[in-house]
Amino acid sequence: MLPSGNDLLKVLEAIANPYRLKIIALLHGRSIHVSQLAREVMISRPLLYMHLKKLESAGLVTSIMELSDNGKAMRFYELTSFSLQISPESIAEAVKTLTLKKTVPTVLDPDTKKEKEDDK
Repeated sequence: MLPSGNDLLKVLEAIANPYRLKIIALLHGRSIHVSQLAREVMISRPLLYMHLKKLESAGLVTSIMELSDNGKAMRFYELTSFSLQISPESIAEAVKTLTLKKTVPTVLDPDTKKEKEDDK
């Protein structure tokens, strides 16, 4: 089954970052505790969590909470099973399901940073 246009965009945005690609490579075939993953990626845990959130939102990784022997909660991350094949045909099909957000630009008065009355 082909992903919807919005799902395809989420996946492409998620993998369009070198840190997230590295995270995917490190998680391949194993589950890793978040602290260990931060050390292996060589970034801070807050920054790692931001990247993991993007990957989770795209459905590429999942996390599980486990209790250690001393009762400490430990979060482990692992890859979900996914395959991505892109072709002109698959993009054409995905585009049919895109939900584009339309925004209306406003003209700001440079002196007041407010919308001009005659431009509304």
